[in-house]
Amino acid sequence: MQPLIGRRSALVAAAAALAAAPAIPAQAQARKRLRFTAVFSDQDIRGEAMRGFQRDLASDFDVELHLNATLFRQGTELVALQRGNVEMANLSPQDLSRQIPAWSVMASAYLFRDVDHMRKTFASDVGREFKRMAREQLNVQILGPLYFGTRQVNLRPRKRIATPADMAGIKLRMPPGETWQFLGEALGANPTPVAFAELYTALQSGAIDGQDNPLPTSRTMRFHEVTTQFVLTSHLVAYDLLSVSGRFWDGLTAAQQEKLQAATDRVIEESTRRHLTQEQETAEFFKAQGLEVYAPDVEAFRAEAQRRYLASSQSKDWPAGILERISAVR
Repeated sequence: MQPLIGRRSALVAAAAALAAAPAIPAQAQARKRLRFTAVFSDQDIRGEAMRGFQRDLASDFDVELHLNATLFRQGTELVALQRGNVEMANLSPQDLSRQIPAWSVMASAYLFRDVDHMRKTFASDVGREFKRMAREQLNVQILGPLYFGTRQVNLRPRKRIATPADMAGIKLRMPPGETWQFLGEALGANPTPVAFAELYTALQSGAIDGQDNPLPTSRTMRFHEVTTQFVLTSHLVAYDLLSVSGRFWDGLTAAQQEKLQAATDRVIEESTRRHLTQEQETAEFFKAQGLEVYAPDVEAFRAEAQRRYLASSQSKDWPAGILERISAVR
């Protein structure tokens, strides 16, 4: 048996060693769990950017990336965020518009001139108002818009397209759903719902005359093999919203909020830069394949689309003067 004096000496020494040990920061003791859900692939540009996000935040957050819709399927992420089943999600503006009808304007055709205009709008008073709506009505903190391409029209017929009138009678595949079908009408076409998986065959057989997607998507899916031209209508600047739950955001320290926002900003910058480069490279690829690639009278398309939106029920919940305010952003 160890002598009493020896045991006391050992205890005193252990206590002294403990007191002398450097304090472990609270953040290192328990990093914040941050689960992120998205439907895009881990091979997507956005997936690669999110892996950088994960590395950037490793000292403060235990970031779990759930891509390829492995955690929540498309369209269910917002409710999962609201219920606390996930901390961060990639949300579409269409998702928000289902709960806040005014948000539907943020998914309408020809709202933004280009990606720069879209980003400046979200940084403006208009953008802050819409982000505030999301926070107050949905308890969702929007960190920023994530660009993933501009949608262009791709056609089988060799008919030259200059204005929406030239699209009359064109059977243009649009995704199923009222919002998407109306977009096809706003372009002057005859919108036809076709599942994405069936799109190549529908083009090949002539069941439809064309489709719309960002150029890199059209190349990946090899739509250029069964079409003759790309009309650069640039009718929809495609973006999603990197968002966290309000409850999660409020539970962070000011320093953690700053780090999370900075890491998100880097994802947005990288994704935007790489997508723009890829779009330019893809346009040149299509030209080299012998396809026509040209821009129509985009202002004529913009004017006709906005006229149709304003004359329909699609715009009944839009804030007064919103198109003018967004157009004025420079």
